[in-house]
Amino acid sequence: MRRLLCLILLGIVVATGSARAFAARNPQTDARLKKAWRRPPQNGWTFVHLEGTPSEIGFQNGYLLAPETADLERVVALEEYRDTGKDWNFFRDAARKMMWPHIEQEYREELQGIADGLSARGVKLDLWDVVAINAFPEWNYYTAQYDKDRGAQPRSGLAGGDHCSAFVATGSYTKDGKVVMAHNNWSAYLDGERWTIIFDIVPERGNRILMDGLPGVIHSGDDFGINSAGILITETTISDFFGYDPSGIPEFVRARKAMQYANSIDEFAALMKQGNNGGYANDWLVADTKTNEIASLELGLKVVTLDRKQDGYFVGSNFPINPKLAAEETRFPLADMGASANARHLRWNQLMAENKGSIDLEAAQRFLADHYDTYTGREEPSERTLCGHLDLSPRGSAPWQPPYGIAGAVQNKAVDSALAERMSFMAHAGHACGIDFKAAEHLQAHPEFSWEKPYLRDMKSYPWTTFSVESQR
Repeated sequence: MRRLLCLILLGIVVATGSARAFAARNPQTDARLKKAWRRPPQNGWTFVHLEGTPSEIGFQNGYLLAPETADLERVVALEEYRDTGKDWNFFRDAARKMMWPHIEQEYREELQGIADGLSARGVKLDLWDVVAINAFPEWNYYTAQYDKDRGAQPRSGLAGGDHCSAFVATGSYTKDGKVVMAHNNWSAYLDGERWTIIFDIVPERGNRILMDGLPGVIHSGDDFGINSAGILITETTISDFFGYDPSGIPEFVRARKAMQYANSIDEFAALMKQGNNGGYANDWLVADTKTNEIASLELGLKVVTLDRKQDGYFVGSNFPINPKLAAEETRFPLADMGASANARHLRWNQLMAENKGSIDLEAAQRFLADHYDTYTGREEPSERTLCGHLDLSPRGSAPWQPPYGIAGAVQNKAVDSALAERMSFMAHAGHACGIDFKAAEHLQAHPEFSWEKPYLRDMKSYPWTTFSVESQR
């Protein structure tokens, strides 16, 4: 608790101005930074290029994004405490004792490199802080199982919630017959406002990666990325999921490894299934631009389903697909069409049918900005629309907000085969619909979220921007 109070008091310190001052005091003289750089912010995004050995890539990540990572650690620690009742030392301890033994050497070196880069910038976060930050999407899965195994009622309830809307289409559904993929990230605005890093990673081994992500992480986290083998990857979580195997490989390690080493859909599925711990259980949407084949890998802890198509689409909005998985590993209300995941699932199917043969990047951007509520039949932004605005729900915030605060769609990405061939994708920070989130106005209207005030920022809706890999500064 003492650490938590310190985090809250210190949270105000990190801002854009202090980040600039931080960088100015620390000139980039280390040889490990020779092949790395970061661009000035562009339309809400910060682009970083990382290249070299695992240790070098980690050091570059930690060094170049040090103030942002320090800021994120405070936010994640507070969110996890609000959600689970457990302080940051609990997660540091779990990272060291439960996760570290199941992390392979390549990613151990990269994680240690991040800690070393942070230290070189004067940030007092160590290896276990870094591992705990990387694992934050799966902590609720772990803590729910941890409490259950000890006969306690999990404070956070079920691990899986409503996060993200996505689709992938090919063949007769797209304008050119090739692949189109898009995704928006639903998360708490506290961490989602910080989910604005574009990573261009050139590892010593495996494929080059272009992905979105958070500072100080080795994976995307919301899992949107492309690699130089022509594999496109995204996902949406499975709602109301439960189950976790602490003896498995952390999800963040498997997700990074699959994005780095998969050269085909089969390889991606194999890498994600190997050592599956059930953490951050998702329906993964994958495409291979070399063959125009698409796939859905619904990865529960026990029930795993891989479907693939040469012509058609897959959509994700947090609903369980396999009836066996739904029955055995979730408590999802399949018959409740007012549930967010069901309402959005229906809307995705409507949009796919209405736009068959004309789906392209422009259509994908339009879909991610969609405010049609299939349950009420009205244009009304809320938790039931593809562009999620839990803060604007006419049903009030209480039934929909997670314990850790205000949530909704925080950023968006879209890619097609032509962009992927050039190792590029389009990204949009903030709500795709153009609605800006005003922190002060919302906190004034909802004093129950006043605990977020030191961290919560305005979230501007920026224009769509194309990002590509780079070979030089």
